[in-house]
Amino acid sequence: MKRLILALMMAAVLLLGIAAAESHLSANGIATADDGVMHPELTALELTRLMGNGINLGNTFEACDNSVGSAYSDDPTRYEQLWGQPVTTQEMLLGMKAAGFDSIRIPVAWMTNATHLSEGDWTISETYLNRVEEVINYALNAGMYVIVNDHWDGGWYGMFGSESAETRAQAMEAYKGMWTQIAQRYAEYGDRLIFEGANEEIGARFDEDSPLYAHDSVKTYLSDNERYALANEVNQAFVDTVRATGGNNATRFLLIPGYGTNIGQTCDDRFVMPKDTADNRLLISVHYYDPWSYCGSANAAGATRWGTKKDFEDMNAELARMTKFTDMGVGVVIGEYGALPGGDGIMKDNCVAYHRNFLDNCDLHNFASCLWDCSGFFIRRTLTMADEGLAELYTSRSLANETEEAPSAAEAALAAAIESAPATFLENAIELTDDTCVAWLMWNSADWQLSYSVGDTYTPDSVSNGIKVTDAVIDGEGTYTVGLDFTGTEAGYSNSTAFSAIGIMNGELLHPNWCLHFTEITVNGQTYKVKARPYTTSDDGKCTRVNLFNEWVTSIPSSARVLYGPVMGVSATLIDRNDEVFSHIESIYITFEYAERK
Repeated sequence: MKRLILALMMAAVLLLGIAAAESHLSANGIATADDGVMHPELTALELTRLMGNGINLGNTFEACDNSVGSAYSDDPTRYEQLWGQPVTTQEMLLGMKAAGFDSIRIPVAWMTNATHLSEGDWTISETYLNRVEEVINYALNAGMYVIVNDHWDGGWYGMFGSESAETRAQAMEAYKGMWTQIAQRYAEYGDRLIFEGANEEIGARFDEDSPLYAHDSVKTYLSDNERYALANEVNQAFVDTVRATGGNNATRFLLIPGYGTNIGQTCDDRFVMPKDTADNRLLISVHYYDPWSYCGSANAAGATRWGTKKDFEDMNAELARMTKFTDMGVGVVIGEYGALPGGDGIMKDNCVAYHRNFLDNCDLHNFASCLWDCSGFFIRRTLTMADEGLAELYTSRSLANETEEAPSAAEAALAAAIESAPATFLENAIELTDDTCVAWLMWNSADWQLSYSVGDTYTPDSVSNGIKVTDAVIDGEGTYTVGLDFTGTEAGYSNSTAFSAIGIMNGELLHPNWCLHFTEITVNGQTYKVKARPYTTSDDGKCTRVNLFNEWVTSIPSSARVLYGPVMGVSATLIDRNDEVFSHIESIYITFEYAERK
């Protein structure tokens, strides 16, 4: 019955789309339901309410292969299928609309797939522009709002971080040239088409290396302040470039990528929205995949659990930070989010509750959103949702089913979700108070499939299924042991480590100037000798930390301290994760002395 209803809905939308399309052709003669009308009275906050809940056309036009270059630019469908997706059709977009998605975000790799940037030529292939336009029209014919961006794109944004002034200037020239071409090509469309300046590149990825361009052998790694200043400059260039093309683009809604599209970094006061010659036509884009150990795990069985009171509260608090922008009249679009299905297509436990709570936040705060999807949630080959519970959720949240009471209903639903959630999933949970001091071993496996309580906040519920945890309650100076046993996981072991550290909850508050000194590390029951000395420090002034393996630390902080002697011979990478023993970790335990600095 559900498939029949879906088929009838699709047929109705198709008839509407065809009827509308007869009245207008795009620049290259493709039928489109868009009439090119702009609505100057529409504000950014009103637009996000209309955009509602959307979906990404993931792993499609942004699929790229740097070794291929532009050799196949005359056949853009080559890229559409490069990462395992089918060629996009009108029926797929109608199916997405019928499934409850009122907007679609189309990620595109313009430079990698359709230019010769490595040769200094950023002219976009006409055939690529045509094919993207076909899919834009598919979405418009289905009655959807459409976002088009430049998405990772081979990492060419690393040109902005080059030590060569010439390369940096070329990056800006290429960026403006790219958006001039895109804006001019699609200038005739009405305000259902939205341009997004980039993806997650506006920030730390200014320092990224890429084989796409002839970059310098030495990179200049920018400071945080320099990256913020550059992010603001690039975003301003995006707005100015599009506006300069005139016509509908003079007032088109523009989606500004936040700093790394990270909520916390975007809310930093160093990030500044660009100035605009049009009133109330700017939107801000951020992404939400928290916690990554739940959302991003490619193995559903290995993902951490989600659904405690704290989980709901954390989501609500983090998303509420973006009201900083709605209070300014800037529309908020969560351009990517989702508790992503495992590689085998299996949905995460409690994923319906996760997505429902997310959508309730969007309703409450008037955020638009686009679910990240690569045929994991909406299966493009069958035109069906993979999970019945999610299918019902998204259908019920379509714009057609939206009511004026949605914000107040969402507020009540958010409160009810917290009230009904368990305090913890653990049977023998440590009772946590402001005076509790607990040591634990933070962990990410090298393949990011296994995780335990990563971060400065002790979250014992954030543990991959099957990991046996040994934490230690600190009650004064002494010797303690923390560790993890992976034999109960699906694989039965951890594949090395991408990040690991010992944390002590409230250590800096209750025991300032105390230090950890390792006395023994055992891996699979055998003693392991570290290659350097550990040092004690803190990132937040609350949690005491000692890194076991943290390759993101490029210099020893001035706050580093050790239990005995001077701070010499210390490192944030105490182990060689390529040692054979770390390729198959069944268990790891660390015994340490904890005391005031001698």
